[in-house]
Amino acid sequence: MIIYRDIISNDELFTDVYKITDNPIFYEVEGKYITMAHGDIDGSLIGANASAEEAAEGTDSSSVSGIDVVLHNKLQQTNFDKKSYVSYIKEYLQKIRANLEKTNPERVEKFMADSSKEMKKIISDVKNLAFFTGESMNPDGMVVILDYREDQVTPFLRFFKDGLIEEKC
Repeated sequence: MIIYRDIISNDELFTDVYKITDNPIFYEVEGKYITMAHGDIDGSLIGANASAEEAAEGTDSSSVSGIDVVLHNKLQQTNFDKKSYVSYIKEYLQKIRANLEKTNPERVEKFMADSSKEMKKIISDVKNLAFFTGESMNPDGMVVILDYREDQVTPFLRFFKDGLIEEKC
């Protein structure tokens, strides 16, 4: 299995267990809606101590629904309007560029050209997108973009390829 981590925050963003589509700038990771059930919570784990005469009372079972990639990787939703996203993305792309200049200088020119084209499309559609950060919510790290396929049902998340470290497990 491969874990993909943010090069800035080191947060785990996704793994290769999902359907991944590769484009020049992003990995597009297809998700699906799921409901994860949580079992009864064992009161002894949170300091409760039922006496011998009393039956331990469990808490109600609960569940959480959402997109599997988001839930399994503990991505945290954040919000942007067009102006704040443009400000963020300009700064973030410069961080990626600086990293590429050190690690893969022959990629810089293509990355900047391709990212410019992709960002125009994304910025024009900001109001229809959702945004997520890694678990640490590091404001300098990658902001993941949630969109839907043409069927308007199938969610997918865009992760900047050049902002990731691949870690084999």
